[in-house]
Amino acid sequence: MMRLPARLGRILLLLAGMWASAAAGAQIPVRVERLSPALDRILPRHFRLVRVGGGFHWVEGPVWTRAGYLLFADIRDNRIMRWRPRQGFSVFMHPSGYLGPGRYAGPESGSNGMTLDPRGRLTVAGHAQRDVWRLESLRPGARRTILADRYQGRRLNSPNDLVYGPRGALYFTDPPYGLPLQNDHDPSKQLRVNGVYRLPRAASRPPGSRPARHLQLLVASLPRPNGIAFSPHRHYLYVDNSAPRRFWMRYPVRPDGTLGPGHMFYDASSRPEKSSPDGMKVDRAGNIYSAGPGGLWIFSARGRRLLGIVHLPEVMANCAWGGADGRTLYITANTSLYRLRLKIPGLRP
Repeated sequence: MMRLPARLGRILLLLAGMWASAAAGAQIPVRVERLSPALDRILPRHFRLVRVGGGFHWVEGPVWTRAGYLLFADIRDNRIMRWRPRQGFSVFMHPSGYLGPGRYAGPESGSNGMTLDPRGRLTVAGHAQRDVWRLESLRPGARRTILADRYQGRRLNSPNDLVYGPRGALYFTDPPYGLPLQNDHDPSKQLRVNGVYRLPRAASRPPGSRPARHLQLLVASLPRPNGIAFSPHRHYLYVDNSAPRRFWMRYPVRPDGTLGPGHMFYDASSRPEKSSPDGMKVDRAGNIYSAGPGGLWIFSARGRRLLGIVHLPEVMANCAWGGADGRTLYITANTSLYRLRLKIPGLRP
């Protein structure tokens, strides 16, 4: 394939972003399974799903920055993209994951989930880079600090999604999806477990410090831990599992930041759709919004009830709250970025 000059590529990307912004507002018809009247307090009856833009290659990890724009991972192109209202798309960082020589041996070379620490610094699940790192500012060329890359001396699998908890601790999932074979038989996989980890005081680690050597393995029983989110008061940690069974778990958070015994609050393994639980977020009322089979799954607080499913035209990967009032849910789904206005504002990092 012919390679475009870098300047021409940037111009074409800018034009594509401007076209996507101009096309914003077009309603995309979707089917909604309304399973509870309580969904009407969240999702307007006459809502609009807007396709902000597309043409990407498996987009993930969206986060709304305090500077007023959205970042998301374009995993297979090994880059982090930026979307600004009224300005469109641009490349924020490339490469974002795999940094080695030559072409990456697997399909997912980039970074994955992202969040902000209490100081607003971008924190990234390195995925193909097999670590968790922090960007010390959002300026070009900002310093990266690797927060963790090993557990008990062995390399992490491929950190997938992450969230900050009490006292600046970082919680993250570590399935094998960023490895070349994307499974437990990959020869580069050093850990038997696909774990959920906690890094105490991650937010206070000095810029440029060495990766932590004292990760806490909190959950070792999930075959494929994936999305992760806290309840509003951080009393519960939610983690979903994407394969072979597809389900969501709720764990009580102890005063020391570790987890109590987990409870499966929904099992979607019998659903006919091939897609799986993935990234998730929580609103200020405690309702849970998660990628799931067929689209966006909405649960009541603590996962007590499935309120409804918004079926999307593509496989959903993740979501994040954005906009001035925090009521816009940005959704990354396969090749596209979508947005949806809701009635309740979300919890933003």
